Amino acid sequence: MDKDRIAGAAKEAKGSVKEAIGNATGDAKLQSSGKMDKVEGKTQNAIGGAKDAVREAVKQADK
Repeated sequence: MDKDRIAGAAKEAKGSVKEAIGNATGDAKLQSSGKMDKVEGKTQNAIGGAKDAVREAVKQADK
């Protein structure tokens, strides 16, 4: 598993928490920041998935 997938999942989870706290407290800035973290995390996770797929394809091609 690529390190980007792990970091992306962590950032996505952090964003979810920030968004939930922002919703609960009525803090629009915190809520917005959480949404942004979630998007960044999803993107980073997707990049890591693509890297994993390429790595696996290269491994299969070498066989």
